[in-house]
Amino acid sequence: MSVRQSLLAILDQGPCYGYQLRAEFDRRTGSTWPLNVGQIYNTLDRLERDGLAENAGADEHGHVYWRITEAGRSEVRRWLDSPVERAAATRDELAIKLAVAATLPGIDVREVIRAQRQASIAQLRRLADAQTKTTGTATDAEALARALVVDSLMFAAEAELRWLDRAEERIAKHPARAMALSLATERPKRGRPARAESVAATG
Repeated sequence: MSVRQSLLAILDQGPCYGYQLRAEFDRRTGSTWPLNVGQIYNTLDRLERDGLAENAGADEHGHVYWRITEAGRSEVRRWLDSPVERAAATRDELAIKLAVAATLPGIDVREVIRAQRQASIAQLRRLADAQTKTTGTATDAEALARALVVDSLMFAAEAELRWLDRAEERIAKHPARAMALSLATERPKRGRPARAESVAATG
């Protein structure tokens, strides 16, 4: 999720000040990824540095407005026209956690999976509840935006549960003693160089 491009796309609708940008982002993403004001202003500073947005001055209430530049508009078009590429090598914390846990002696990986499954089921229930709740003040566009985001999160949670089932099946085929890895006896060829004083002390 790109906060930078999202805020820039909102600025393409017209000048906004920081808190306004945060509220607009919230409206357009179903209140799913709340941003703090510091993050908003840090992003605006970077957009200005990169020539994609500029300070448009303050109003009588002291709100400092930002507006998009032509370069910013081109960046928004490029972002919207380009598919999101998910790198095959993206590190998934849960996958890494289970992979490492499966190789540690004395760790019951099934318990790790059980705890994660409970958390994933609870998350799926929260999302299902959120999907059925609609606020009376939400417009059709806001309701659609929220539904799109929550649907995505629900499908991801369901996929995670399926993957946990698959992981448990794989682990069940291997006895725990066969899975544990001890530290390799072969040492890597490279490492951090010894500090000069350590070398001198042993020399």
